[in-house]
Amino acid sequence: MEKRWVFDESAKVPEKSAAAIRLEQELNLPPALARALVRRGIGDFQEAKCFFRPELENLHDPFLMRDMDKAVERLQQAMSKGENILIYGDYDVDGTTSVALVYSFLASKYHNIDFYIPDRYTEGYGISFKGIDVASDSDVSLIIALDCGIKSNDKIDYARSKGIDFIICDHHRPGDILPEAAAVLDPKREDCNYPYKELCGCGVGFKLMQALCTVSDYSLEELYNKLDLTAVAIAADIVPITGENRILAYHGLQKINSNPSVWVRAILKLAGKQLPVDISNLVFILAPRINAAGRIDSGRNAVELLIASNEEEAINRGMQLDKHNADRKEFDRNITREALSIIEENEELKSAKTTVLYRENWHKGVIGIVASRLTESYYRPTILLTLSNGKLTGSARSVRDYDVYEAIEACSHLLEQFGGHKYAAGLTLAEENLDAFRAAFESFVASTIEEHMLIPSIDVEDEIDLEVLRTLPGETLPKFYRILKQFAPFGPGNMNPVFVTHQLRDSGMARTLKEEHLKLQVYSEHDPRLRFDAIAFGMAKHLNRIVKGEPFSLAYTLEENNWNGKVSLQMMVKDVRF
Repeated sequence: MEKRWVFDESAKVPEKSAAAIRLEQELNLPPALARALVRRGIGDFQEAKCFFRPELENLHDPFLMRDMDKAVERLQQAMSKGENILIYGDYDVDGTTSVALVYSFLASKYHNIDFYIPDRYTEGYGISFKGIDVASDSDVSLIIALDCGIKSNDKIDYARSKGIDFIICDHHRPGDILPEAAAVLDPKREDCNYPYKELCGCGVGFKLMQALCTVSDYSLEELYNKLDLTAVAIAADIVPITGENRILAYHGLQKINSNPSVWVRAILKLAGKQLPVDISNLVFILAPRINAAGRIDSGRNAVELLIASNEEEAINRGMQLDKHNADRKEFDRNITREALSIIEENEELKSAKTTVLYRENWHKGVIGIVASRLTESYYRPTILLTLSNGKLTGSARSVRDYDVYEAIEACSHLLEQFGGHKYAAGLTLAEENLDAFRAAFESFVASTIEEHMLIPSIDVEDEIDLEVLRTLPGETLPKFYRILKQFAPFGPGNMNPVFVTHQLRDSGMARTLKEEHLKLQVYSEHDPRLRFDAIAFGMAKHLNRIVKGEPFSLAYTLEENNWNGKVSLQMMVKDVRF
């Protein structure tokens, strides 16, 4: 599928251009990297210092969050009176890491505490009546809900009728009326002036524990030691890695790489991966195994791994999750194949602006993953549905710049429940409403989506010449790349920069790998002696034109390639243009 190259021209605005020149001079930066800082909202030396050296002392005061005083007061009251407390969280990565963080931190100080993860298949997402009944049977009087609860008004009312208070720690969009809980912590509340709005659920749980530490003698260092959990949640939930999330992710990665917890060591050992790891490793190695517990069996298994106290227990729990992950992959492959064939065989589906597919036997635990895969093949808002407890339940995924939550909300009269984000959402509806929903969703999207949104795009940071990547005497890697590495951790809001270089040719080393990938050694017409290796996954189709000597442009990111002890710079190609 052809891709759009989207060049960010914001740094060329006179004011920002002047700031880039100033940063270039003050920090002795290559011009392209000075412009990259400006695009990330960094305009002076002090802001650059905070960006390159994220410090925990720069975290915001947790009491700036609306209701934080109420939440801490209610929690302290429960602990002082010996009340039974239940830590309740969703079954995905954000939910289970949230529960592991808050539960393990409090359990080391307070004994009347337990945790609960709802069953994906019998209870569904978020707070459930069953979960409240379980809490009531155990004489629980306070539930701390993590990564869920912001729209569970009826469940909170039910809990109150049973004498159970809630502290809600959520980051999803609230409804028009907030639940009547003891405290509702959500930076997305319209009446909340918290300076950073993009925390994940685990981040909000962390802020509650941070607030508790500041008014008690509990150790902040002990809490910071659990930032590995927050880093995985930030990576898996695809929240922006900016501001406070950048600080939390940075220090969470430091914890993982310098002093890994037993659960980290167990997962990496089972995956055959060595330290150090980066954000992408959290997304593709750690998170899928944590997620697989709730997708295939029970999210409780994930929490048990994340709070394991010794390596033997962690390995045993990890092996269980590793098997779940293998099963998840098999379901994923089979459903993806079936879904793609359904579209291919239906001309109306192929030409639509949306994809809404339903099969009653599809595995509920993986339809969200498959929806993501379908958006890669057919770039448009996508919903996959399956049958669960007599209702159709589904996962939605979107394309860049299009708000699928808003589109689903426009069809809410046909739904029984929905929630989520701009790019990912969940929904439940009656089977008799499927055709009407499919038509309403297609109609709304078709009338609101812009044509360019239906073409996948590559955000280009800047155009550079290969000369800036030259390694000088005494250097292992060029200065440009050594500075670029300090832009990490990468993620939404701070993506690994994609650069474009024009007028390239291959040195004669071009070949295919496994018949689908392309391995190159490129040079610029300006200096044929300066050459760099490049790998282009899934782009073998370009081989013939390249070996014929046609000049081409590459869009690529940069990475270290360590082969047989030799470190070199390699281009990870995102697209080729002739």
